[in-house]
Amino acid sequence: MAIYHLEAKVISRGVGRTACGAAAYMSCSRIYNDYDGIQHDYTRKQGLVWEHIFLPSMAPAEWQDRETLWNAVEKAETSKDSRLAREFIVALPVELGRDEWQMLLTKFIQEQFVSDGMCADVAIHNTDGHNPHAHIMLTMRPLDEQGKWQYKTEKEYLCVKGGEERGFTAAEFRTAQSDGWEKQYPYKVGKKKVYMAPSAAEAQGYVRVDKHPKSTRYGRQNPITARWNSENQLVLWRAAWADTVNAFLERSGLEERIDHRSHAERELDEQPTIHEGVAARALEKKGVVSDRCELNLQIRADNALLRELKSLVKQLMDAVKNTVPAIAEAMETVRQKMTIFRYQLLHIGTEKEKLAYTLQIVKPDIKRYENIVKQFKAKIKERRTLLDEKRATPAIQVFRYRELAQKIAGLTEDIEKLKSEKALLLNQLNCADNHGIAEVKQRIASMENSLNKLDQQEIKCASELESVLAQYTELQQEAADMDALELDTACHAIRPDKERETAQRLQAAYVKKFDSRTLAQSRMDVAEMLNETAEPVSIRQKLQQLQIQQTKQSHEKELGQER
Repeated sequence: MAIYHLEAKVISRGVGRTACGAAAYMSCSRIYNDYDGIQHDYTRKQGLVWEHIFLPSMAPAEWQDRETLWNAVEKAETSKDSRLAREFIVALPVELGRDEWQMLLTKFIQEQFVSDGMCADVAIHNTDGHNPHAHIMLTMRPLDEQGKWQYKTEKEYLCVKGGEERGFTAAEFRTAQSDGWEKQYPYKVGKKKVYMAPSAAEAQGYVRVDKHPKSTRYGRQNPITARWNSENQLVLWRAAWADTVNAFLERSGLEERIDHRSHAERELDEQPTIHEGVAARALEKKGVVSDRCELNLQIRADNALLRELKSLVKQLMDAVKNTVPAIAEAMETVRQKMTIFRYQLLHIGTEKEKLAYTLQIVKPDIKRYENIVKQFKAKIKERRTLLDEKRATPAIQVFRYRELAQKIAGLTEDIEKLKSEKALLLNQLNCADNHGIAEVKQRIASMENSLNKLDQQEIKCASELESVLAQYTELQQEAADMDALELDTACHAIRPDKERETAQRLQAAYVKKFDSRTLAQSRMDVAEMLNETAEPVSIRQKLQQLQIQQTKQSHEKELGQER
């Protein structure tokens, strides 16, 4: 059962995005944004398979034009940090064809969004034939019956009546006022500002200090937008997407199914991969190592090992019938699993050290660069101010003129030093300009994300190692009544093949990153966890004990015959 993700994003003006720009990008079209006067042209972009606009019945017909629709959205949002649109990116099943993708998206969008009053703009992308996906842009404001935008939030006044406080919108207050509710205004009471009803304040002779009545900080949210923005609604949309896709897969006679739930909710032991994105894959195609892609490859390899080992151990545990060969086989298989998990832990530790070391070197340089840029700008600004003052100073004011000239000369020298330091840091960071610094910052963020992911993997592997150690203990308890020497001999007869198989599996999983020394360390660590001494000595000691016991029994037998 696969997971075809439904990723949700919000397009906000406050982070430099616009609805018109996003719509032009996903539809590979040209859109002029009336809000900021920018022409967004993505007509050269490749990979567009299909695009369409879905409108609810109350929406104006002219909104079928993409530019008209999203300019209407931009016009309705006047705040500099307005939330303009919601975007969903959904992965499409490769088992289905283009016509089925269109029918699938049409059904999902009509049932989940358009029927609820949203306008939806959808586009299917399939650049390389291996990653078909769709972008769905949705309007954030509900529409009334006349096709006009409703409010997202409405002013809510905190009114008072008989000592009770309650919130009312402007429309609600018209009715509430006739029932005796009053708005509260700030009045000066001594040295304090206190919100009071006008009737109570004026009776005591207090003076109003502000014309604005008391209200809630963010106002009252439209109940429709509150539901659209809730986390619970996102879960429902993801569940609906899974149900719709599964219905189309079943209709097409395919056995594949998808699940919207996370690995944790499905109680899966496997580590989920991280989203790679277009930029990471483009780097991979150019032969540049991408941290995200490399991490996903390792996670997939680890998951494959985990599935294989769990399946094998389960088969062995089911087949154990309290016989020495079966118990020995099971114990060595579990031991092999322990070795692999221990290797993974050591490998993760090494990767974390590398990332932490790189971050430890690069981050201070970035901070130093930012400080230099800040100082550089401040010095430039100060020098410009002094130059303006010097030009305005009459030549007759000799002393002031010289003082300004000296300060300007000192600032010029400081600026040149900062330029040199800046150039040196850029050289150390292998950057040509500020654009290169931005790329370094982006790589730092990617490394920090990878470090967090490795932390999660480390916790998971440690948990799995504890689990298999418990399995080994159970097998030891089952073998408590068996001949210890026979069991030990059987285990050591199996172990060389298991160790070769372990090495082959790890070599296949880690390829160039496989390290035989780490494998050797893993085996020693496992032996220590199992409270074992070096294996050859253990066998020799047991053979010596057996020989002494047989000699003693033979001697006692001879004494009995003599008697």
